[in-house]
Amino acid sequence: FVFTTAKQDYAEKVLDVLDPKRKLIRHCLSQPHCLCAQGCYWKDLTRLSRDLAKTVALDHTSQGFPTQADNWIPVPRWSGDPRDEELLRLIPLLGRLGREVRAAAGEGEA
Repeated sequence: FVFTTAKQDYAEKVLDVLDPKRKLIRHCLSQPHCLCAQGCYWKDLTRLSRDLAKTVALDHTSQGFPTQADNWIPVPRWSGDPRDEELLRLIPLLGRLGREVRAAAGEGEA
């Protein structure tokens, strides 16, 4: 799923481009799902109703996750470059995290 501070209609338009058939991204949380403090929106990962020990957030700013900084993986802001492969570079890290979480849960390695 996607969790963004963007307005819902904008987020839906972006998802229509990224995943028009909604095969990869099935849920979208947007600005109405965020908390607002002093005019700034931030993402509260507890609103996902998931175990935070098994949750990571990729974002260009940690400002969006002030109470869950340990769950944040920094990524550069996307500039629109279609050759950008930053997320591909994270595949080994995300795979390792997934194996560690499964092993800690007693599911073994996959």
